[in-house]
Amino acid sequence: MMGKGFLSGLIVGIVGAVLFSQWGSAVASKETGAAPCLPADKVAEYVHSVIQADREFYTTDIVERMQLRGIVFASEHWRETARLPLPAQFLLESGRLVSQQRNGIRFRLISDWAINKTNRPATEFERAGLTEILLNPDRPYTGVTTEGGQPVFQALYPDKAVSQTCIGCHNAHPNSPKKDFKSHDVMGGILLTIPLPR
Repeated sequence: MMGKGFLSGLIVGIVGAVLFSQWGSAVASKETGAAPCLPADKVAEYVHSVIQADREFYTTDIVERMQLRGIVFASEHWRETARLPLPAQFLLESGRLVSQQRNGIRFRLISDWAINKTNRPATEFERAGLTEILLNPDRPYTGVTTEGGQPVFQALYPDKAVSQTCIGCHNAHPNSPKKDFKSHDVMGGILLTIPLPR
């Protein structure tokens, strides 16, 4: 029950951030007479900030706090065991729910060292982005690509190891290709995809 409410809150937060930014842009454009337009990189920045805030809160104030108190534990097999989703699974599930909306915004985790092979890079943009964020971990890798003939803006934000819960899980998991993550290492990236007008 708590998980569904939290995921709903994440979606409301993302949609609210995008709508608020559009409203602010519309108000500003009325004053200047320009057509309302919010750059895709700004939309990505806003959406990413909501994702990061929700994920950090979930990791530290729900998963870590509940586990320390012995109330409930996070598990890779959370659906079958009535436990909490791992923080990475929380983000992936949130991304799945957002992708079902009509606005076309999508996000997911990708990594060269993903435990689940479906989270490995699938495109040249994703492969290049993962290399770039390792070299420049303080900024996203961005670009305009196409999907099915539709232009999309993509931003790959570094996903850093900021929680001992995440570090310990990845370093101990039998299917993990990398077992020496340390605090603040780039573990992969959060890939945002935003449709652009044709």
